[in-house]
Amino acid sequence: MGSRGKPEESRAAILQAAAKEFAELGIAGARTDAIAREARVNKALLYYYFEDKETLYGAVLDNAFSGMKARVFQALDSDLPPREKILAYVGSYFDFIASNQIYPKLMQREMMRAREGQSEHIDRLVKTYFQPIYRRVGELLHKGITDGEFRKVDPAHFVPSMVAMIVFYFSSAPVMQRIVHFNPLTPQRIAERRVAVLDFISAALFEPRASADLAPRKPAIGKSGVRK
Repeated sequence: MGSRGKPEESRAAILQAAAKEFAELGIAGARTDAIAREARVNKALLYYYFEDKETLYGAVLDNAFSGMKARVFQALDSDLPPREKILAYVGSYFDFIASNQIYPKLMQREMMRAREGQSEHIDRLVKTYFQPIYRRVGELLHKGITDGEFRKVDPAHFVPSMVAMIVFYFSSAPVMQRIVHFNPLTPQRIAERRVAVLDFISAALFEPRASADLAPRKPAIGKSGVRK
């Protein structure tokens, strides 16, 4: 059982167990005794680290979205040109969600709570995580447009479309399996999806580059001065 002697390990175990419980049952259906049991800590220790279930739920959200922000900012802080940087951002976001597949459920549940006016965390999440990421991606899109690398798109529409292409795939996997008759979440299928997402975004966003083969050729001039 976890103890106060290993606070980081115990806290991490509680957050991991709580993320699963909240993703599956929501905050109303989640039970702290089940979380403590899954984390292999006693309930008193859980309340030692987290005052109540709502506090624990907020900590789970912060843990999830801080990890996501750290991952995508590695790409957004790079010195890559716009095309490579936007694909690096999308790839890093995809990889984060693929390795944390319960997070789309957490996101959906929190969005529903926010829509119903029941979330006391949404303003903090927006200010701390969503707005900084959106602002940086928006700046990247505007730079790519200015440089002639990207089509003229509206970040208010294009950014959520990119996110939806990733998140929806994982959240809809049980339904998709019934439609396509294969498991969308095998490593091979996830890898195929990653390629498809990057290809789709490239086709939707990138301006075509002039090919050297397609550029008009200057006519050759012979010794007599006659153009060939």
